[in-house]
Amino acid sequence: MQRVDGDGRWRIRLGIVAAAAMLAAAASAQSPEQSAAPVTAFRDVACPDVLRTVATCHAARDGNGAWLLAAIPHDWNRSLIVHAHGGPRLSKPRDGDSAEDLERFAVMVRAGYAWIGSTYRRGGYGVRMAAADVDHSRALFWARWGRPQRTLLHGQSWGGNVAAKAAELHALDIDGRRNYDAVLLTNGVLYGGTRAYGFRADLRAVYQYYCRNHPRADELQYPLWQGLPADARMTRDELRNRVDDCTGIDRVPGKRTPQQAARLRDILAVTGIEQKQLVAHLAWATFHFRDLVQLRLDGRNPFDNGNTVYRGSQDDSALNAGIQRFTADPEAVAKLAYDADLSGLIVLPTLALHARGDPVVSVQADAAYAHIVQVAGRSALLARVTTDENDHSRLRDATYLGALRGLESWLEGASPPTAASLQAGCIASTQSSAECRFLPPL
Repeated sequence: MQRVDGDGRWRIRLGIVAAAAMLAAAASAQSPEQSAAPVTAFRDVACPDVLRTVATCHAARDGNGAWLLAAIPHDWNRSLIVHAHGGPRLSKPRDGDSAEDLERFAVMVRAGYAWIGSTYRRGGYGVRMAAADVDHSRALFWARWGRPQRTLLHGQSWGGNVAAKAAELHALDIDGRRNYDAVLLTNGVLYGGTRAYGFRADLRAVYQYYCRNHPRADELQYPLWQGLPADARMTRDELRNRVDDCTGIDRVPGKRTPQQAARLRDILAVTGIEQKQLVAHLAWATFHFRDLVQLRLDGRNPFDNGNTVYRGSQDDSALNAGIQRFTADPEAVAKLAYDADLSGLIVLPTLALHARGDPVVSVQADAAYAHIVQVAGRSALLARVTTDENDHSRLRDATYLGALRGLESWLEGASPPTAASLQAGCIASTQSSAECRFLPPL
């Protein structure tokens, strides 16, 4: 995105910092999200097809309402991966929802790792809540099958934010003993909540400037940062139809009108979003913003484009003069920061890995996280690599296995993993070196 905000860096006002500190001080040492809860007995369930011959699977529901799914390979290496899923998903959690996550990361189980995932207790935003539910799944696995030799915490996408928060809040028990041995963050939303979603708020404003159909002129008007009115019944299909009406996004270029082509070109140029991801990002800025703002932030606005200068359109002056402006509420920013921002105070070896061509979360998120960790004085515990991949939701099997091998070696006394060491290890362990895509961090 070609966005200029002051000197080009995000600034946090002193009032926002003070409000965040007050919220943190007011929080009790044992929040409801962190409280222990009973669990229904684990029961045997069918594993996803890709694992049915190599593992047994087990499901339960904890006392907070989160559904759990565990997989234990027949040839278990006595290490456990505790997984934090992405999203957040907005629907009510259901039994079996974690099967999709288990299937996506089935290579870890096939490699001998046990795995457990939680749906979280409810749908919607809430990083601290999700982090507590992830750690609860670890505790329940330990209670049922005993403490493994190693426990690794993994999160991908929004789950990367969740896992990083869990590593800050739940890495150690009350006696200072480790609950986890290491952390793996893949394609993670590691900016923290107050920095991660501003580009989507920009997208809502830019899109509405050009398209004027979200909302339409004859519909209830509302500030775009709200996402949607609380009782709106718009569906994702309807949203896509509106985007197509305005930009012709679902039509081949030759079938778009000149006006549609021009609007699409400007929206993409100004926001920096890829065409194939436009509807997905706009949906996040619609349905997830409604959940975040109206259900989690008491209707207050955490987004700010008051001083943003938008560039890249065919008429930047008109765009900047006519775009909807909004100013963040310090209390909303503070509350979001308390829930989802990261302190960098890590105590475990942590490997952050990101696909350079990730179309959903910029690879620069890892650089931002590295800076946070550096400021906290914990850089020795953070290793970073990138890969030559272009997907967000699923990386190559060789990528996950190479990262896990690198973490294991680190725990056994080797130097922190680098792109070179991961690439060499990957090539040595696979029949197809083309699967190995590790590169230095950006």
